[in-house]
Amino acid sequence: MDDHLLGWLRTLDEDRLGRILANRPDAIAAPWPRRLDTLAQRLSSGFAVMEALRRLPLPCLELAQACLVVRPATHARVAELLGVPLDEVTPWLDRLCDHALAWPDADGVLHLAEAVSRWWSAPLGLGEPLDRHLNSWTVSNDTVRALARGLGIPTQGNKRRVLARAAEVLADPGHLTALLRHAPEGTRELLDLFAWDGPVRDVDGGRFVLPGTPEKWSSDHGLLYRPSWHVAEMPREVALALRGPGYHPPFTPEAPEVATIPVDPEEVDHLMTLAAPHAVERCAAILDNTSKTPLPLLKTGGVGVREVRRVAKETGCDEDETRLLLELCAVARLLAWDEESGGMVPTERFDRWRLDEGSARLRVLLSAWWRMERSSLRRIDGKYGTVLGDDRGGADVARVRRAVVSVLAHLPAGTALSPDAADRDSLVRNVHWHAPMLDRALLDECASAVLEEARLLGLLANDTLTDLGRALAGLADRAGDENDDHVPAVEHDPVLVEASTRALASVRRSALFGPDLTAVVTGPPSAELAALLDRVAERESRGAASVWRFTPDSVRGALDLGHEAGELLEELAAVGTIPQTLEYLVHDVARRHGEVTVTTVGCVVQASDPALLAEIAGHRRLARLGLRLLAPTVLVSAAGAERTLAALRENGFSPVAVADTGRIAIRRTRPEEPRGSAGSAGSAGSAGSAGSAGSAGSAGSAGSAGSAGSAGSAGGAGSAGGRLVLLPGGQVAQLAEPGDALGDGKAHLVAEPVPDPYEHARRLVAAGRSAEPGGGRTWAVIGRMATRLPTAQQSLLGFVVDRGVRAGITLTGGLTATISHGELRGAALDAWCEEAGDYLEFPLAEIVEVRGAY
Repeated sequence: MDDHLLGWLRTLDEDRLGRILANRPDAIAAPWPRRLDTLAQRLSSGFAVMEALRRLPLPCLELAQACLVVRPATHARVAELLGVPLDEVTPWLDRLCDHALAWPDADGVLHLAEAVSRWWSAPLGLGEPLDRHLNSWTVSNDTVRALARGLGIPTQGNKRRVLARAAEVLADPGHLTALLRHAPEGTRELLDLFAWDGPVRDVDGGRFVLPGTPEKWSSDHGLLYRPSWHVAEMPREVALALRGPGYHPPFTPEAPEVATIPVDPEEVDHLMTLAAPHAVERCAAILDNTSKTPLPLLKTGGVGVREVRRVAKETGCDEDETRLLLELCAVARLLAWDEESGGMVPTERFDRWRLDEGSARLRVLLSAWWRMERSSLRRIDGKYGTVLGDDRGGADVARVRRAVVSVLAHLPAGTALSPDAADRDSLVRNVHWHAPMLDRALLDECASAVLEEARLLGLLANDTLTDLGRALAGLADRAGDENDDHVPAVEHDPVLVEASTRALASVRRSALFGPDLTAVVTGPPSAELAALLDRVAERESRGAASVWRFTPDSVRGALDLGHEAGELLEELAAVGTIPQTLEYLVHDVARRHGEVTVTTVGCVVQASDPALLAEIAGHRRLARLGLRLLAPTVLVSAAGAERTLAALRENGFSPVAVADTGRIAIRRTRPEEPRGSAGSAGSAGSAGSAGSAGSAGSAGSAGSAGSAGSAGSAGGAGSAGGRLVLLPGGQVAQLAEPGDALGDGKAHLVAEPVPDPYEHARRLVAAGRSAEPGGGRTWAVIGRMATRLPTAQQSLLGFVVDRGVRAGITLTGGLTATISHGELRGAALDAWCEEAGDYLEFPLAEIVEVRGAY
């Protein structure tokens, strides 16, 4: 933690501190910081600083580099370096301060977060300051005096004073110009390479010891320094002096303009209502297809091109659409690998998903796309990547997607991107201005893919964002991570709920049946209607109107799936008026369905004596074999040959096995040691232990929720079988069914919302005025009040207070809680309760057990 940052935070009023907390929600995530020193630690965290820096536009990063170069970094000196008026840099410097990435001290000098300084090892292409080279322990007094004589400055005084004079001369452009007049030929060209294309470059070390070379002259006069034999570096001040007083680093306070053209909003809205329901419908069709034919994976990982084309052909999707939807289903946990099936199959989440209303299904797909860390339609060297394979972009791909959509959301109403290829580059330049820390090559590769994927999902139409896309663009900070298993907050955002409902409002739930055995849907069909027609008929066309045709083969396919003729006709009659020709077709196919039967049997039992087979078929102890008499001398068993043989022998019969050739097959077996008995027992024991642990964990969770005082409401919601359960503290949990794809049977929480930043700023300012609690009295108070605890557990409770560690506690009555970040308030422990999502007070005298929580 930076002491300057904590000192600055203590000087802020509630409004300024509230702005910082609003810009840095990571700093007030659970458990909420209750003191300014804790807040300062979170704000200065390296990971959090870099995440905040990613969200800032290009001018802020340019100013941050300027602050690292200028010494001391005051507003005026930064503006002077950039060559712009002071009022142009002040708003952007204030924005850095409002994100706690920079802060002024009492003298107005700006300090940057340490992580920002580490990120730019060479800000503006400049090296380390001169004093770090001159004050190195490797620089002897003799070297300092030799440098002073070479620069023509006095050598009297101590080392520090001589170095200060040398630094002043080397940083002065006039002195440096005069010095270079006496340099060997080629010295200026050598130094310019370091000044503009450095600061660190590979060199020929031998030339630094050869008299008369530009390299040795530059080294002798303090213009270049060698950290190793083949590497040289130019100090920051020398490079700035060589660039001259007319040099000003780039500063672009205005974003590049995006080329746009007018667009009809009504047409955009219409295209959204066509694309969004189509995506939901095709996703259901793809998942249904994988439930029948598991999707195998390549040995190298991912789904092969051949399988993608097969799924596309069988479901009527194009390949791009299939690629995108397969990856969305995997991220949404609707599709997962199944070891038994040997491929990707739908999960139990899909069973729940398909029962949801259409808008909820759409939001699941949009939420998955919003956090997906792969780009389905990105081309590398003109080729698509492997579906569900490793993507070298990772999380940066998701950042590119959100950055592109956010820029599109800021285009003026009634305008769209210009279709001209040259004008499209303006979008990439604008995105890079808003998110300059994104890799530019990755942005160039993914930008067009983002637009195409958004179009397929109904987020983009005619190169402008639809209402659905604008609703999603406002959720960039709530996207979540691809590996998160909790219910994404995006799915339940009220604005997105309204937009998705409107996007699916025009879906058709009825069809027009014609006497020519066709069904026409004039508009986007609902997923249920499309699934019904796909089951009974063959789709011939799609678009503004979709057409299905009924054939004997298509009707027989529905009957093969287990549907009955009457059931099919009832379902079809519920969505339209059935013509007589269709009714005749269904009944005719149903009448001929089953004329030939195929039965699976385990084995065949034969005997020359019909009475013996009749006795075997009627034997009560052999009923489990499922024996059926096909002929007087032929009996079939539902069990396999080995099991049937063993059962017959156990009951006094003497059967023999017959090979496929019809010859009796008797083979002598060698005795073997029993295998797997111990392992089986161990496995069973392990499974039992795991099950017990899981049950205990579930019970503990329920107990913890109960300790927060709201177990009744949580239990009531859970017993009602609701999908979402309200837990104490306003948390929402998704109850996972046993055997869910996650395999743990636990509730998955929606991320806890952060408190109101301005209200929390008021609490922090008030806490800062009061005396900070001291840790010296912790042990005395706990030892005097927590009398039910042994000494070791009292010590652990003390660490909860003094070091903020996590611990599980049990109170009288059996109530449990997981706590951390505690403070002593009289005879009570005020600590963060993870189950309640808030700070609660626990009487010390009622704590009967403290245990470690990891």
